[in-house]
Amino acid sequence: MDKNQKHKLFLRKVISLAVRNVKLNNNGPFAAVIVKNDKIISYGYNRVTKKNDPTLHAEIDAIRKASLKLQTFDLAGCVIYSSCQPCPMCFSAVYWANIKKIYYAVTKETVSKYGFRDLKIYNELKTGRFTVKMDQIDTDNAVEPFKIWNKKKDKIKY
Repeated sequence: MDKNQKHKLFLRKVISLAVRNVKLNNNGPFAAVIVKNDKIISYGYNRVTKKNDPTLHAEIDAIRKASLKLQTFDLAGCVIYSSCQPCPMCFSAVYWANIKKIYYAVTKETVSKYGFRDLKIYNELKTGRFTVKMDQIDTDNAVEPFKIWNKKKDKIKY
């Protein structure tokens, strides 16, 4: 089996999980799997509405489960397959997990046609014009936790 066929096989699995998620659990049409050495390590499902957790996207769920299973926060060597192009939050989580490759089935443009805000967020990140307002407030001890962390000899960098 060539690589492209293998990737399509994993994506078909992800899509079937996303369909199942919608039909059985009344959740979003999203699923993800994390693969290492051509073996599925974890499955993730969108459970935002079921768990009342806006961060419980499929990729986040899969990353959490893979990290627990592998007992590490560093998922280098893993690949993630997703039913759609990850939203900015999930893309960031993939980045923080040290996963270097994402394969996905549907684009952020397609997802936006179904009412999801991914494209809007991507556009705000690109333009720097955010609808969520942010203000930095300077305090005299703001950097103190970082200075203490920086001096730690036993810190674990991530």
